[in-house]
Amino acid sequence: MKSPLKIVIAFIVLVGIVGWFLIGQPSETESSELNVYSARKEALIKPLLDKFSAATGVTVNLVTGSADALITRMQTEGQFSPADILITTDAGRLVRAKTADLTQPIQVENLAQLLPDYLRDEQQHWAALTMRARPVMYAPDRVDPSQITSMLDLTKPEWQGRICIRSSSNIYNQSMIAALTLELGEEQVEEWAKGIVANMARPPVGGDRDQIKGVAAGECDIAVANTYYLAGMLASDDPEQRQQAQAVDVLWTDQNSFGTHVNISGIAVAKYAPNAEAANQLIAFMLEAESQQWYAQENHEYPVLEGVEWSPLMQDMGQFKALSVDLDKVGAGNAAALQLMDRAGWQ
Repeated sequence: MKSPLKIVIAFIVLVGIVGWFLIGQPSETESSELNVYSARKEALIKPLLDKFSAATGVTVNLVTGSADALITRMQTEGQFSPADILITTDAGRLVRAKTADLTQPIQVENLAQLLPDYLRDEQQHWAALTMRARPVMYAPDRVDPSQITSMLDLTKPEWQGRICIRSSSNIYNQSMIAALTLELGEEQVEEWAKGIVANMARPPVGGDRDQIKGVAAGECDIAVANTYYLAGMLASDDPEQRQQAQAVDVLWTDQNSFGTHVNISGIAVAKYAPNAEAANQLIAFMLEAESQQWYAQENHEYPVLEGVEWSPLMQDMGQFKALSVDLDKVGAGNAAALQLMDRAGWQ
């Protein structure tokens, strides 16, 4: 029979072993990693990911690339993909990833309370992180803004040879056409697209910044571009870009009817995410007011949470009414929108 002293010593040793195991070992969260595939440039996303790592202890491995290339990579990797998170621009690409069976429902408890229906997938396969408006931009010394109250006005004869806009292959334009089609119907939007083609100052070339530069250079008088790009030029360290951006004003069309087209940047959890719990933690973190404030101030995008202050540059562009169509349907309509633009002769 063991003495009471030996029993006490054995108990102390046992407690010490259990305590070392529970306290001395890193927790699952502290030792976990998160693999993020991002179509956002590193400078536009990494500071926020670093904040998440500091707050949670989760190591974030960031892979950047074009949205289409990342989606293709996930398809190729299949069930062996290390991706936990996909961050990309435009609802069309998020819908494309969902349709390709590359995502799973987001498990953030209050997602439905945080975001209105049109800013999240019906089955919660994706959620918006920021919003981007796509208004008309014009040369104030050559265009009377009172002549353009609607996007439909851009097809009028007086704008012949005066419009710069990106190609039909650009997903921002595809989503804009898809959104307008949901609002106005295919027949009216196809006629509008033909009118835009007739009024183009040049064949579509370059990105949104190139359309803004075209107005500044006098190659055209009107452009259609995302506000995010204009703000980026206004905040640029390059004085030439700032000067070009200062040569245009923003015009919010259709404010007495359906509103200006708005798209998003968004996030999804990969179907085979090896670190799904941490992935959902990141989404919850990015939808906190502090994270939304960082996005708004640093990247000049519109926050998806109400009450978060816009950056001064976005405030200077003015308040506006947004077109609030279902972005799930917008994304699903991108292929049909491209076919419509092809029929209209939009290169």
